[in-house]
Amino acid sequence: MGGSVSCCISPRESPKIHRREVELEECPITTTEDVSEDTGTYLQHISDRELPDELAQEANPSDHPRASTLFLNKSQTDVREKRKSNYLNHMSPGLLTKKYSSCSTIFIDDSTVSQPNLKSTIKCVALAIYYHIKNRDSNRSLDIFDEKKHPLSREKVPDDYSVVDPEHKLIYRFIRTLFSSAQLTAECAIVTLVYLERLLTYAEMDICPCNWKRIVLGAILLASKVWDDQAVWNVDYCQILKDITVEDMNEMERHFLELLQFNINVPASVYAKYYFDLRSLADDNNLSFPLEPLSNKRAQKLEAISRLCEDKYKDLSKSAMRRSVSADNLVGVKNAQAVLS
Repeated sequence: MGGSVSCCISPRESPKIHRREVELEECPITTTEDVSEDTGTYLQHISDRELPDELAQEANPSDHPRASTLFLNKSQTDVREKRKSNYLNHMSPGLLTKKYSSCSTIFIDDSTVSQPNLKSTIKCVALAIYYHIKNRDSNRSLDIFDEKKHPLSREKVPDDYSVVDPEHKLIYRFIRTLFSSAQLTAECAIVTLVYLERLLTYAEMDICPCNWKRIVLGAILLASKVWDDQAVWNVDYCQILKDITVEDMNEMERHFLELLQFNINVPASVYAKYYFDLRSLADDNNLSFPLEPLSNKRAQKLEAISRLCEDKYKDLSKSAMRRSVSADNLVGVKNAQAVLS
């Protein structure tokens, strides 16, 4: 019996396959239609509730690192027109202001993904918002962000406030004032842009001349609380913007969070994508990041950092080798003989 095949199974058929078929027949699969109301509410699996990966990336670029940012897509139209105009009119780019390294001098950029340059980052974020406003699809907005209904100052809002697009310099001055007064970091500016684009995507609205100040203010307010260790309170912004009330700030912050569906998480990959896309935006619009010659002090600092990284990788490789060699200790282990009584 031990080595023979049962007569119920053909010699060419695997007993495991037959046993599996019997189990499937005995345990029929129930679908969602078979679930009656008496069994309780049917809970949909999380994979059924999620969007397909490609649709999710296209819908929420501020959540997925592989989806291109909105501001970079909106700026490409103007960039192509500038290049085409310069080519047709045979215009030279002008004096070369970019510095290049030589054998005697090495120029390096002091802006990195972990420590961006504050002034250049704010300029790039203001430029990204400028392209958002200029190349918007429509004028979809909400009352909580309307500057006419919720003014930031006691000065009378112009009648054409919702028609005239703000210039890049005006947006830069508004953001720079908030950042310098609240002493915010450059990383906070990048997170501000992430929250702004997430709001436009989730709420299906546009940033336009009538709401851009309050949207930017709400994004900065939220980014400073999430990113910085010492957050700026709402009452502090009331001291910067003298005519706004704390109740208005609290209400705007609450609406902002609700429209974001309380999704304030910014993964490192998304943060890095926005940083490098801002660098690309700067290159396309001749906004160069400051280059400084490499000094002896900076060179020694870079050498110390690289040496520290090398030591860290050596420690990691040694620990990995110990884990792989530890299996050799099993060679001398002898199995104990079992005593059968």
